[in-house]
Amino acid sequence: GPADVDVTLVARAGRVTLASGRVLEGFTLNGTTPGPEIRAVQGQMVQVRLVNESVAEGVTLHWHGYDVPAADDGVAGVTQDAVPVGGEFVYRFRADQAGTFWYHSHQVADPQVQGGLFGALVVTPRAGLGDVTDVLAVTHVYQGRRTINGLDGDVPGTGTPGTRVRVRVVNTDNGSVQAWVGGAPYRLVAIDGAEVHDPSPTTDSLSITAGARADLEIDLPSDGGGVRVELGGASAVTFGGPLPRTPRPAHELDPLHYGTPVALGFDPDAATRRFDYVIGRRLGFLDGRPGLFWTINGHLWPDVPMYVVSAGDVVRMHIDNGSGEPHPMHLHGHHAVVLARDGVAATGSPWWVDSLDAQDGHTYDIAFVADNPGLWMDHCHNLAHPAEGLMAHLMYDGVTTPYHVGGDPHNDPE
Repeated sequence: GPADVDVTLVARAGRVTLASGRVLEGFTLNGTTPGPEIRAVQGQMVQVRLVNESVAEGVTLHWHGYDVPAADDGVAGVTQDAVPVGGEFVYRFRADQAGTFWYHSHQVADPQVQGGLFGALVVTPRAGLGDVTDVLAVTHVYQGRRTINGLDGDVPGTGTPGTRVRVRVVNTDNGSVQAWVGGAPYRLVAIDGAEVHDPSPTTDSLSITAGARADLEIDLPSDGGGVRVELGGASAVTFGGPLPRTPRPAHELDPLHYGTPVALGFDPDAATRRFDYVIGRRLGFLDGRPGLFWTINGHLWPDVPMYVVSAGDVVRMHIDNGSGEPHPMHLHGHHAVVLARDGVAATGSPWWVDSLDAQDGHTYDIAFVADNPGLWMDHCHNLAHPAEGLMAHLMYDGVTTPYHVGGDPHNDPE
């Protein structure tokens, strides 16, 4: 069908001028980083034409957290060839999921994302947001300095005293960012684009892992008093009158016990596939290089699991991280619900994620329905780690791909 949202993004390499005026070497999309916000209404057809003007290594676009058809997933060597200089690729998908998402290159992903090849994707509900003001906060560290929407320091948000704002925080970095709100309580209304059931007001801090998103709703004081949405302690989205920088609260919100339960729509206890994803580290060789590399189920890349499912399967996965470092685990094409952490069952709203902060020394039990046939990456989103072997795949029985890592297109997803 015809595209309701039709965007062309031109990727370039070279000198980059941030919205703050700071100049650095990196990458842009349509001359800016972050790239243009892509916004759609739930149900619309989205079409994005990617043109590579000058990124020598090639480029793709992955729709992080959006459960697109597999052919549009944007992973070089898995779902497409990297787009060479002078080439283009068209992505088309129906925007059936409402929420906060983002897009980024999945070709030589670590340097390209760090250097600026990313942007936000926001899909609003068919029914709209009512009287809530939408505020986007894309946080990214460029050469050691945190920014919000490309700006250094504090960024003014749009909001009238006495009204409600929804601040969509997108963490595009390799590590977690701590968020908290000074001047008013907030409600965590969505995680990774999935609505939280019955969220309650809180003043706790919130850890947002690499690649993850968090939607915070705040009722601004009617007297115009100041509110600060702190991101990492060095930058904030500000509303109302001046308010000094607020210290991080001592207590951290735990999504495992936040909100109230509601039906999942499937029974995790009736799982037809059960997998282990055990993350470790040991000495070995990767692509002929000696070093200390990540392992999955005790094995080094490429001798790692291919998790095979069939359409309709209920899948349970047990993640065990004993590697010595945290890993933000990202499954493409699906959202999973966190059932338990360290054997302690979830008691709050269903905690749906596409980016899970798997802390060192902890275990996680997750479940999902295999309802999106394809070949999907399941990897760490500290993007330096997949290049060191922390990368597996979820494969549907009978699905193949004509693409390969390496070769003439020089496909290199990480």
